[in-house]
Amino acid sequence: MTVKDLVRPIPGMRQFSLLRQRLRFSGSASFWEQRYALGGGSGPGSYGILAHEKAQFLNAFVRAHGVRSVIEFGSGDGNQLSLADYPSYIGLDVSQAAIRLCQRRFANDPAKSFFRYDGTCFVDRAGVFTADLAVSLDVIFHLVEDPVFDTYMSHLFGAGQRHVVVYSTNGEIRDDAPHVRHRRFTSWVADNCPQWRLAQTVDGPGSGSRRADFFVYDRV
Repeated sequence: MTVKDLVRPIPGMRQFSLLRQRLRFSGSASFWEQRYALGGGSGPGSYGILAHEKAQFLNAFVRAHGVRSVIEFGSGDGNQLSLADYPSYIGLDVSQAAIRLCQRRFANDPAKSFFRYDGTCFVDRAGVFTADLAVSLDVIFHLVEDPVFDTYMSHLFGAGQRHVVVYSTNGEIRDDAPHVRHRRFTSWVADNCPQWRLAQTVDGPGSGSRRADFFVYDRV
C-alpha cells in the first residue's frame, strides 16, 4: 500500500461527514459560537490572498470616499480587520467568543470597539450603531434561517449612513454544508430598501461558481 492509498478519501466518508455536521447543527449563531469557542477561526476567506485583496478593496474605498467611520456586522476573529485601515470602527458578531478574541487582539487600539450582536434583541432607534460605511464580509451565505437573514439585512442597511459594502455570493447555489445557504440577496435589498441603490459590483478575488463579489450600495 502506498502513501497515496492511505490518504485517498474513503468512499462515502464525505457524505458521512456532512450527515454528522447536519445532525450537530442547531442554528447559525450556535454554530459560530461553538466554532470560535473551540479554537476555530473565521475561515479561509479571512486569511491569505483573499483577506489581503478584500482589505485592498475596502481600504481604497474608505480613502476614495472620505469614510470616517465603519461598522461591520460579523467581525469574526479579527484577522480580516487586522489588515484594515479605518479611522473608526465598530465590530459586531453573534459569537461571544469571537468578540473576546477581538477585545484581546485590539486591546491597545482606541479606534476599535466590539459588541455582541443578537438580532432578536437589537433595537437602535437612536442610531447609536451607525457609521458612514456598513460592511458585511462573508456573512450572508452563512445566514441559513430566513428570520435571521431578514433581521440581519434590516440592521445592516439601517446602520449605513452613506454606503454599504457587501462581500458575498449572489445566487441560489447548491451547497451541502449545513451552515451555508447561498441567496440572491440583491433581490431582498431591491424589495425592502428603496432608499439604497446598487452603485457598483466588482468581481471578488476568488474563482468558480461560489466566488463572492463586492456589492457597493449608496444611500439615495
